[in-house]
Amino acid sequence: MEVSSVEKSESDVFVEALSDEDLAHEEEILRNPFSVKHWIRYITHLKTDKKNRKDPRRLYLVYERSLKELPGSYKLWHAYLVFRKSHTLRKGPRDPSLQELYVTFERSLVFMNKMPRIWIEYCDFAVKTGRVTQTRKIFDRALRSLPITQHHRIWPSYVNFVTKQHTIPETAIRIYKRYLKLCPEHGEDFIEYLLSVGHLDEAAVRLANLVNDENFNSRKGKSNYMLWAELCDLISKNPKEIKSLDVDAIIRSALRRYTDQIGSLWTSLADYYVRSGLFERARDIYEEGIRSVTTVRDFSQIFDAYAQFEEVSLTKLMESDGFDDIVIEMRLARLENLMERRPILVNSVLLRQNPHNCNEWLKRVDLLKEKPKEVIAAFTEGVQTVDPKQAVGKLNALWTSFAKFYEEADQLEDARVIFEKGTQVNYLKVDDLAHVWCEWAEMELRHKNHNEALRLMYTATTPPTGVKVSYADETATVQARLYKSLKLWSFYADLEESFGTFKTCKAVYDRIIDLKIATPQIIMNYALFLEENQYFEESFKSYEKGISLFKWPHVYDLWNTYLSKFLDRYGGEKIERARDLFEQCIDTVPPKYAKNFYLLYAKLEEKHGSARRAMNIYEKSTKAVDKKDQYQMFNIYIQKAASLYGVTKTRPIFETAMETLSDSDARQMGIRFAELETKLGEIDRARAIFAHTSQICDPRVSSDFWAAWKDFEVRHGNEDTIREMLRVKRSIQAMYNTQFTAHLIAQQTQLSAAAGVQSQASGESTTTSAMKEMEAAMEVEKPLKRPDQVSFVRGDTLVQTHNAEKTVANPDEINLDEDEEDDDVADKGEENEDMEVEKAHIPSAVFGSLKPVDRDADDENADADD
Repeated sequence: MEVSSVEKSESDVFVEALSDEDLAHEEEILRNPFSVKHWIRYITHLKTDKKNRKDPRRLYLVYERSLKELPGSYKLWHAYLVFRKSHTLRKGPRDPSLQELYVTFERSLVFMNKMPRIWIEYCDFAVKTGRVTQTRKIFDRALRSLPITQHHRIWPSYVNFVTKQHTIPETAIRIYKRYLKLCPEHGEDFIEYLLSVGHLDEAAVRLANLVNDENFNSRKGKSNYMLWAELCDLISKNPKEIKSLDVDAIIRSALRRYTDQIGSLWTSLADYYVRSGLFERARDIYEEGIRSVTTVRDFSQIFDAYAQFEEVSLTKLMESDGFDDIVIEMRLARLENLMERRPILVNSVLLRQNPHNCNEWLKRVDLLKEKPKEVIAAFTEGVQTVDPKQAVGKLNALWTSFAKFYEEADQLEDARVIFEKGTQVNYLKVDDLAHVWCEWAEMELRHKNHNEALRLMYTATTPPTGVKVSYADETATVQARLYKSLKLWSFYADLEESFGTFKTCKAVYDRIIDLKIATPQIIMNYALFLEENQYFEESFKSYEKGISLFKWPHVYDLWNTYLSKFLDRYGGEKIERARDLFEQCIDTVPPKYAKNFYLLYAKLEEKHGSARRAMNIYEKSTKAVDKKDQYQMFNIYIQKAASLYGVTKTRPIFETAMETLSDSDARQMGIRFAELETKLGEIDRARAIFAHTSQICDPRVSSDFWAAWKDFEVRHGNEDTIREMLRVKRSIQAMYNTQFTAHLIAQQTQLSAAAGVQSQASGESTTTSAMKEMEAAMEVEKPLKRPDQVSFVRGDTLVQTHNAEKTVANPDEINLDEDEEDDDVADKGEENEDMEVEKAHIPSAVFGSLKPVDRDADDENADADD
C-alpha cells in the first residue's frame, strides 16, 4: 500500500531521531499497541518538541501507525484530521498535501462515516479549499450518510456555503428548497435570499404561502400583519416582475382581514396599478377607497396619496414635449374638483363611521346648500337613516331644518308635510317632540297664520283619549306624554296672551296648574296677566295657589312679589289681611330668606300700624334671620328704637346684641355701646362695657378694640384707670396664651403614640419630645380661632390669671410702672423720672386734669352709686 511505502521511506529518519524519552514511549507502545491512552500520550509528547511542530512528518507517521493498530478509534482519527488540516491549510491551493488530506479524509470515512464531527471537519476543509463542485458533493454525501436527526448540524454550513460564499443562485435555490423540507421555519431566510438575488416572483409566492399558513411562527418575531404588509409592499412595487400572483385579490383579502390598516392597503393597491401604467384603474381604486373607509385617518392617507398622484401626473404631462393644452386643462380641473370635494368626502367618512350622527347630517346639508336636489336627497337620507334611540345630537333639529328648507323656498305645503311627519317620530325625549310642534307653530306665525298656530298648540296639548300615562313613564311613547310638556304649554300660553282672548288664556293657565306642571315663573306670569287685565283679586289668588304648590326657596319670589303687589294695591286699607299674610310667610320662611320679609313687615307697621308692633317685629327679626344678617338687623333695630323712644331705650338692645352676636360683631357692638354711653356722659358705664367686651378681644387680633379703649381712657380716664386697662389687657393676653398652650397639649396627647416611637428611636422620651414641640409652637404664638358664642370670664379669674402669668409686651401700651403702688419708692429721682415717662405718653391737657386718686373715696362713691 501507499502508506507502507511512506513508512519504509521515513522509518530510517524516524529511528535516527529517536531520543531516550521517545524510546520509553516506543517501549510502552510495543507492550500496549492497542491502548489509545498510550498512543495519545506519545503524540502529546511529540507535540512538545519544536522540531516536530515545524516538520510534522514524524507526527503524521505516529498517527498512521496508531490508526493502523486502532482503525476504529474516533478520538485518534479526529485528532489526526484536525492536526493535519491545521498544517495543510497554511499552504498554497496547489500543494500536493491538499490532495493527500482529501485522501486521508476519505480513508477516515471508511470507518467514521456515521460520525457527524468528521463530516463537519471534512466539509469545512472542502469549503476553505474553494472547490465548489467537490465541496457540494461532499455535503450531499454527508447528508446521505448521516441519520436525519444529525442533519441540522450539516445544513447551516451547507446553506451558508451556497448563499454567502459563492454566487450560484440556481444551485442555492435548489439546495434551500431541500433544506426547507427539513426546517420549514427558515422560510423567511429563503425569502430574503430570493429578494437579494432578484427572484421576486418566487419570493412573493413563498411569502404568500407563509401568510396563508396559520401555523407559521416567525423566528424573527414578525406578526402575521407584518408579513402581509411585506407581501403587499413587494407585489405593489414590482408589478412587472411578479406574474404568479393575483395582486388585486391578495390586497383585497388583506383589506377584509386588517380593517385597522385599510388606508395603507388601498394606497398599495393603487400604487400597483400606477406602476403597471394603468392610471385610470388607479383612479378608480383611489375613489373606491375614499368611498369605503370609515376613519378620518385612513381617509387622509388615501386622499393625500390620490392628490399627490394627480399632481405628479400633471407635472410630468406639462414637462413632456408634445403635451396637449386640452388634456392639461382637464387634468387641472380634475385636481381642483378633488380638492373641492374634500369637505364633503370627510363628512361622508364620518357618516359611515356613525350614520346616526345628526350634527354631521346637518353639516352635510350646509356643504351642499348650493345644490338643492342634493340637499333634499341628504335630508331624506338623513331622516330615514337616523335611529331615534341611537341618535347623536338632536334629531328634531334635522326635521325642523328640513321643513325650514322648504319654507325658505316658499313651499309651505311641503314644509307642513315634513313637520307632520316629524311629529310622528318616536323621539327619545318629550322636549324633542315639543320642539318640533313649537317650530311648526312659529312657522305659521311667521306667515301670519295665527289661528293655525293656536290650533296646532291645542292639538299638541290635547291628551290622548282613553289613556292615562305618567310623564316619567319611559316605556310610553313621547306622543302619549306630550300633553304634559311644560315647554309646549308655556309657548301655548304666550300665544294665547298675544292672539287669544282673556277667557282662553285663563283656561290655559288654569289647565297648567291643574296638570301640576306649573313653575314659579308660570305662576308669576299668570298673576301679571290677570293684573294687566284688572283682575287683582284673581291675581292674588294665583299667587296663593303657587305658594301652596311650592316650597322654600322656590316660593321666595312668589312671596316677595305677592306681598309687594298687595301693599302697593291696598297699602293700609286691609292691614289685618296684610298682617295675616306676613305672619303666614314668616312662620315658614328659612332664616336665610327672612331678612327682607321682616323689613317689609316692619315698614308696614311703621307706616300704617303701631310703633309697638314695629319694634316687636324688629326684635323678633334679630332672632329669626340668618347669623350673617343679625348684626345688620340689630343696627336697624337700634336705629328705629332711638328714633322712636330715644337713645336710652337702646341699652337693653345693645346688651341683647352682645350676648347674641358672634365675637367679631359683638366687639363692634361693644364699641358702639361704649360710644353711646360716652356721649350720654356715662363714663363709668362705658368703661364697664369696655372691660366686659375685652374678654372676647385677643390683643393680637382685635387691635382696633384696644385702640378704641386706649383712646377712651386718654380722653376720659386717669392714671389708675389707664393702669387698670393695661392690667386687663395683659390678663386677656395671658388667658389666650394659656388656652393656646392647652390646645397644643391636647394635640400632643392625641399624637403621643407616634411621637413616642419617633422619640425613642432618637433616644428621647415621649414627654421631652412633646414639650419641645409645644415650646416651639409657643414661640410662634398664633391666636386661637374663637367660636361664635363665648362664655365671658369672671373678673376674679382675670386677676388670678394676671398674677399667674408674666406680663406680655404690647407696643401700644402706655408705659406706667405697675408695681409703683406695692413697692416703697426709696429714690425720689426714680419717681420723678417715671412721672416724666407718663407725661410723655399722655397728652398734657389730660395729664393736667388728673388728680391723686383716693381709693377709699372711690369705693364710697361706688357704693353710693349702687
